[in-house]
Amino acid sequence: MKLLGQQIADILTQQPVDSSVVVQGWLRTRRDTGACSFLELNDGSCLKSLQVVVDEGIENYVSTIKKLTTGCSLRVHGILVTSPAKGQTVELQASEVEVLGWAEPATYPLQKKRHSLEFLRSIAHLRPRTNALGAVTRVRSVLSHAVHRFFQEQGFIQVHTPIITTSDCEGAGEMFTVTSLEPSVFSGNDPFGQDFFGRRAGLTVSGQLQAEIFAQSHGRVYTFGPTFRAENSNTSRHLAEFWMLEPEMAFCDLTGDMQVAEAMIKFLVSAALDECGDDLGLFDQHVSRGLIDRLTQVRDQPFVPMTYTEAVDTLLQSGQSFEYPLHWGSDLQAEHERFLCEQVAKAPVIVTNYPSEIKPFYMRLDDGGNTVAAMDILVAGIGELVGGSQREERYDVLAGRMQASGLNLEEYGWYLDLRRYGSVPHAGFGLGFERLVQFVTGMQNIRDVIAFPRTPGSAPC
Repeated sequence: MKLLGQQIADILTQQPVDSSVVVQGWLRTRRDTGACSFLELNDGSCLKSLQVVVDEGIENYVSTIKKLTTGCSLRVHGILVTSPAKGQTVELQASEVEVLGWAEPATYPLQKKRHSLEFLRSIAHLRPRTNALGAVTRVRSVLSHAVHRFFQEQGFIQVHTPIITTSDCEGAGEMFTVTSLEPSVFSGNDPFGQDFFGRRAGLTVSGQLQAEIFAQSHGRVYTFGPTFRAENSNTSRHLAEFWMLEPEMAFCDLTGDMQVAEAMIKFLVSAALDECGDDLGLFDQHVSRGLIDRLTQVRDQPFVPMTYTEAVDTLLQSGQSFEYPLHWGSDLQAEHERFLCEQVAKAPVIVTNYPSEIKPFYMRLDDGGNTVAAMDILVAGIGELVGGSQREERYDVLAGRMQASGLNLEEYGWYLDLRRYGSVPHAGFGLGFERLVQFVTGMQNIRDVIAFPRTPGSAPC
């Protein structure tokens, strides 16, 4: 028994006909014909709406029912019966309709028509009521739950890493500064000395470094939460606030890292296919044709491994003209990544052993020192979905790479201590959760797979 009563999703799939039900939701449309009105009611629990049939003999038919407009919230009592209408199995014969909240028809922006996603971004507080954004929200919820199921079943422990940090994991200087000081106070050689934390702090770009602490005490851990990047990129692929999933595993090498990442992606895709059939059908029909087939292939087919060197050679020999020139030592761009998985492998690709110069300091140097034990998982339509590596467990090597990256070894003394006291081989990866939701739904703009997108110049609600 649900504490707050039944939802439309339950009524459409579980409630027997000829039973009395009470349902609450928002009115999508009202259609009058003859001696009755047909109300399309949706409560967000599923893609489908429930048809409510209201006979003109109901007490408030003229005073209330005939005045209902899109967006009104209702509570309806009635009997669930078999529906004679095509496309639905049941409908509700109403005995009582109560208006909980009226919607002003002159100003309510969501009408019975298709609205552009660009328009819906301008009304972030109302767009979850639409089919597309409602479906995204349900898929996102299922994927989030599946994340925890996968890692808990694999023996991982969840760790809540800090949102406010003094460590820049990526070393790119794109952190938002957190301060309690007024701008006029900032001056001198140590402007943050009088600040709340006594030093400069920012919103985290990654929980990886802190997760490594717990990996070296608990073996297998994962962190899943919001991260932030002050990158002035106003594109369909970037957000200033996004969610990151970051597992870390002690006693693990690059091969084990790749195996866990591939198994996780297959598990999450499978969960979406099993639990979000109607919503994925909407995306397949209206957003990205062939989506369900592509997801099924990802679930069922092995990923294709190739080294960075093999990937570059393949791209250079393809004869394809790319916007961004490519050579050994340059980072792969989204167009290169997508070509590899969409045109070459026709499956997700795991690219390994990248040049050390283009990867962060914490990645383990391969023999020879030119490449690192890194891996990226590339998928169709997105490019990089997962990025990970075996971490550098050797104190001297790590300290040298940190110095070469311009990091203050004293500030990162705690991180080096992990290599002084019982260091072990360990590995991990990061998955941008919004990119996963994009991949599973086929949505083209990352701003349409998060409830309240934060981008340069925009922070609604």
